[in-house]
Amino acid sequence: MDTPVLTDKRQFPTDAVVASHLGKSQTLWVAFFDHLHAVHADVLGEWRYYADGKSWLLKLTRKSKTVCWISIVEGAFRITFYFTDKAAPAIAASGIAAALKEQFTTGKAYGKIRGLTIVPKRARDIEDAKALVALKLTLK
Repeated sequence: MDTPVLTDKRQFPTDAVVASHLGKSQTLWVAFFDHLHAVHADVLGEWRYYADGKSWLLKLTRKSKTVCWISIVEGAFRITFYFTDKAAPAIAASGIAAALKEQFTTGKAYGKIRGLTIVPKRARDIEDAKALVALKLTLK
């Protein structure tokens, strides 16, 4: 697993700082956030430094609901969603990649939730992330 790069608690991850680490993934980052702002304008992001992971994470929320977590690694970013087992039928019926469906069903459970992580490398990965955002926002 790639190591997060935003590990300095004193350096807030501004757009310029994030862009300096994304490299070629910058276009995918912009595509994801352009979609969020256009389709889910009420989803807000907040950067926080987490001492347990010793890095900055971007938490996307709608009201009090956490939609996903984003971390920056050198040359890329990771989008992680957490779903309860009750979401399994909706995930299985969704149009996301089969590998992501398998990641959810075979991944480690943390209590009553399972994580699903995308490291966008191509436009198809962003489409999967968009689908998961929409799915997350429809579930209770």
